[in-house]
Amino acid sequence: VQLQASGGGLVQTGGSLRLSCAASGGTFSGYIVGWFRQAPGKEREFVSAFRWSGSTTRYADSVKGRFTVSRDIAKNTLYLQMNFLKPEDTAVYYCKSVRGVTSSWGQGTLVTVSS
Repeated sequence: VQLQASGGGLVQTGGSLRLSCAASGGTFSGYIVGWFRQAPGKEREFVSAFRWSGSTTRYADSVKGRFTVSRDIAKNTLYLQMNFLKPEDTAVYYCKSVRGVTSSWGQGTLVTVSS
């Protein structure tokens, strides 16, 4: 599948954004779909992972209680609802799909949280 991430933008501290990761050329069935982020000058880091078949989710400790993953099966889209955003959440956010040895990255979407 090909992935299209969107929804980034500029928000103030404490604000919210919802990112979307839409699949095309297939469905997310059987995939694990993850969110990662890369802040300026830092390595890409894990944010969350969602098992499409089973709906289980994992979150990085840094976002637990603030970020929530949801999905729209009909739209083959995974969402990342980000609440109570902090300046340290500023990063380019990427979605990634994995099934077996097959993986795909979407293009990033920039989230900037101003203090």
